[in-house]
Amino acid sequence: MKKGTLYIVSTPIGNLEDISTRAIKTLKSVDIIACEDTRHSSKLLNTFDIHTSKISYYDEVEERRSVTLINMMETGKSVALVSDAGTPGISDPGYRVIEKAVEADIPVIPIPGPSSILTALVASGFATDRFVFEGFLPRKKGRKTRLEELSQEPRTIILFESPMRLLKTLNDLRDYFGERRVAIGREMTKLYEEYLHGSLSEMITHFLNEKPRGEFVLVLEGLTRKLKKSMSEEDL
Repeated sequence: MKKGTLYIVSTPIGNLEDISTRAIKTLKSVDIIACEDTRHSSKLLNTFDIHTSKISYYDEVEERRSVTLINMMETGKSVALVSDAGTPGISDPGYRVIEKAVEADIPVIPIPGPSSILTALVASGFATDRFVFEGFLPRKKGRKTRLEELSQEPRTIILFESPMRLLKTLNDLRDYFGERRVAIGREMTKLYEEYLHGSLSEMITHFLNEKPRGEFVLVLEGLTRKLKKSMSEEDL
């Protein structure tokens, strides 16, 4: 029996008009859609008249559901994997079923689309030829070590942060990085989309005066030779 296919389908990070024609066709043609949150995905699917069956696939059930989905694809059914926004597997569920599909020799086809990482990066004004994505920093264990390592990173650095922890992260970054430039993307492609540029201190002051709202992507300049020289001169 011919095996089914796993499609990794990127969906809009905010503005629904960013979905691709190929993504819509794929979501309509598969046997089932594995959603990070079926209720959230229903809004997108209903907008584009997609009535494919859905199954939940979130962190707590990822291991168990990945086995279920692999069994379905082994019998010839096709599955589309979607997260609440953006590309599945990037700080979202998806890794386990993709790994198992590769191991089972099941075709894996990505349907590319919106990415908050690249959206924030290209709007930052920092070098885009080399960058590193770190996702969310550890909350406690390993946070100090990670910050120390990243403070010496020469590539542009991209981080995710929630509104509740934004100020703590900005303060920690200033403590470990010094006065580094940062670009912050907020609510990208949505109604209250905003991009801020400045030093870490300037961003701290901004968010002390204006309560953080929405989800944030932080883009920091890497430790370039020019920045190293500037920091050395300040120490003299």
